[in-house]
Amino acid sequence: MEVVTPGQVIQSGEGFLRGHGTYVAHGKLIASVAGVVQRVNKLVSVVPLKSTYSGQVGDVVVGRVTEVGQKRWQIDVGSTQGAVLMLSSVNLPGGVQRRRTYEDQLNMRTLYAEGDLVSAEIHSFWADGAMSIHTRSRKYGKLTFGVLVQVPAVLMRRMKEHFHRIDEVGVDMLLASNGYVWLSPTPPEGERGEEEGGGDKEGEGEEATETAPWGGYKGAVDAGPEVRARMARVQQSIRVLAAQWLEVSPEAIRDVYEESEEKEVEVAAMLEDAVRSEVTTRACQRRDAQARSKPDV
Repeated sequence: MEVVTPGQVIQSGEGFLRGHGTYVAHGKLIASVAGVVQRVNKLVSVVPLKSTYSGQVGDVVVGRVTEVGQKRWQIDVGSTQGAVLMLSSVNLPGGVQRRRTYEDQLNMRTLYAEGDLVSAEIHSFWADGAMSIHTRSRKYGKLTFGVLVQVPAVLMRRMKEHFHRIDEVGVDMLLASNGYVWLSPTPPEGERGEEEGGGDKEGEGEEATETAPWGGYKGAVDAGPEVRARMARVQQSIRVLAAQWLEVSPEAIRDVYEESEEKEVEVAAMLEDAVRSEVTTRACQRRDAQARSKPDV
């Protein structure tokens, strides 16, 4: 993650397109705000460090239901404009494919009620800038039996896969683009939801409800004290990265987790200034050493 300050040169010469948060002077691309550099092909822009999340089509987000209206749910995803989840953009119980009826409107709270956490994908934007999201996939839906961690959205890397499982720890992670990270214990085989990139077709008959969404469960789950302790360490690892203003990615979380475990750092002490600085420094050094040891292809 490349962080720049106002007036700092980002790139010289040709071969770039100026994006938001930058300006060109004497053939050089210069940052106009303090933030993180984002590159999309030749387009270079700077996202301010202190900014509100502004989504893009295809982003995976986690939000909380704030209102149940007529044929729609209002979802708070941490942006200036809220998100709208239409009744037609969710899977009905049983995965049936039919037109929504007045009875479905009356039963909307049986799907998502006020206060529920929901994972979804941005489908489009309304004319007023509000997000239109959908849960028409088996990996999206209500999130239960887990822990929510919030970090600045600018620290979240845009990834092809947002759903990750740390098998040796027994923890599932959903890294949403809006800065919300959902942690949950890995469910048993029969309860597992669909992973990113597999079995996510919109509406697949009754098969669409055979498994719970990623991070959700069909029934209650008893994680046990050991799994809860590991979840707490993963949660603190994410907070350590955010406190040090480092990119929150699956690799970074795993490195901080393993480093704190090897040093036998207490979970409650991980956020202390000296401890988090040492842990993140050693984690970065370990990752750099692993990168150098990989043979060039």
